[in-house]
Amino acid sequence: MPVVHGIHLTASAAGSKRYRANRLQPMLTQTMINTVVVDIKEEDGHVYIPGVAAATDAGAYVREIPDLSAWLAELKKQHIYTVGRVVVFKDNIMPRKHPSLGVHQTDGSTLWQDRKKMTWLDPYNRDAWQYVDSIAVGCAKAGFDEVQFDYLRFPTDGDLKAMRFSRPYGRDAASRALVAFLHQAVAVLHPLGVKVSIDIFGLTTSVNSGMGIGQILAPMAAEVDYVCPMTYPSHYARGEYGLANPNDQPYRTIHLAMRDALRVLGPTNANKLRPYFQDFSLKGRGIRYGPREVRAQLQAAADLHVMSWTLWNASCHYTLSALRESVIPGPPITKGDKEAPAVSTQTEVSSPTINSSK
Repeated sequence: MPVVHGIHLTASAAGSKRYRANRLQPMLTQTMINTVVVDIKEEDGHVYIPGVAAATDAGAYVREIPDLSAWLAELKKQHIYTVGRVVVFKDNIMPRKHPSLGVHQTDGSTLWQDRKKMTWLDPYNRDAWQYVDSIAVGCAKAGFDEVQFDYLRFPTDGDLKAMRFSRPYGRDAASRALVAFLHQAVAVLHPLGVKVSIDIFGLTTSVNSGMGIGQILAPMAAEVDYVCPMTYPSHYARGEYGLANPNDQPYRTIHLAMRDALRVLGPTNANKLRPYFQDFSLKGRGIRYGPREVRAQLQAAADLHVMSWTLWNASCHYTLSALRESVIPGPPITKGDKEAPAVSTQTEVSSPTINSSK
């Protein structure tokens, strides 16, 4: 099983030859990074891959990465694993073009909007599923090794009581809808030689209620190749896991989140775990993140033998000094992140090279 050490890239970063040359290439040659996750469909509904008729007709396609296929082919020559990130149900374009695909107000007269006035595709609507599938197939044709589904959930903010779906909402029904979407998406993508992963809320590793959004870890994990809980310490509420401020304890927060995830997944599916970690500072949430905080997260996961991960930074500026030396698993530290080493002092071990052939 290949080990993934990834970074997320926006479409604008991925399409910028200056960014690729000045920032990305040094990461690929000077650090342990061997994977890139590229935005292909974003939460505003824009689509960055050509040839998807429905996206073009809706005005969703943006030519942000003009040489996408050629660039992916070049990355493969460097043995870089490539992942296309596809936002599933949050979409501010397609429901406005085709209202029958969207979540509506309870009276059915208008589209429902969240707190940011964004529309959503109806998670129960199989025509909406087919639209997302067509984008995922486009990723496969472009040359991505994997498709990663994000916003695979029901809405979390806005007037939630005013939502009307094509079927009644319920915890179990919502979970079944998401699992069914994944089942059919995998049936489409696996024959094309493409792996499937999902981004999920960080707390799904520890909470089995569906959290009102339909995300229950075990049944979703059973359908896909990899699960990517977004375990950003800054996004945990104060007091979560008994920590006064999880953002100030990146080692401890990640250790507890990974511990719970492994308990849910069990030994059979543990190798599917590929968390997202934080390489950004959230204003007003405590400490500023730098090499020590990034390494603390990587070390916490490694100490539980979770070796694959992806870093997130919305501006795509990553902490190279935290990524030059491989992380060596050690005994878990239980008293807090202050005991986690900022940089491994053990003998460096190179990360396995990923075979990007399909």
